[in-house]
Amino acid sequence: MQAKGRVFKYGDNVDTDVIIPARYLNSSDPAELATHCMEDIDRNFVKKVQKGDIIVANKNFGCGSSREHAPIAIKAAGVSCVIAETFARIFYRNSINIGLPIIECPEAAREIEAGDEVEIDFDSGMIYDRTKGTQYKGQAFPEFMQKIIKAEGLINYINQK
Repeated sequence: MQAKGRVFKYGDNVDTDVIIPARYLNSSDPAELATHCMEDIDRNFVKKVQKGDIIVANKNFGCGSSREHAPIAIKAAGVSCVIAETFARIFYRNSINIGLPIIECPEAAREIEAGDEVEIDFDSGMIYDRTKGTQYKGQAFPEFMQKIIKAEGLINYINQK
């Protein structure tokens, strides 16, 4: 499995309330949530994001509440992967549960910049910044996690068995 896209870059402690503001939590429709994704931190995100694009952030991405709405909004907006130095544990688990690929890689998170074209190989964990010609070794997804992501989430994976 691979992801390839343009980078949107954010800093430390991007919490679930800026990923999907609480005022929109009356909807559980992924398409509706996607229209408000990141709007409190990046007003133009939903206007610019294209299918396959990648979010890169620093430490503690997805901190805050335990709601699944945040990774659902990111995935529904078309983001193919999130790379960060670290993730809040509940966001990490929720992302896998709904089939959103995420990779911890401190070096890549620090060096990749907004607008860079990045490619990720989930089998090896390799992250390639095609704009700069650099590469980074992130965490490869174990086979079972790749199956969950390929199935578009844990429930679909279980239902396939």
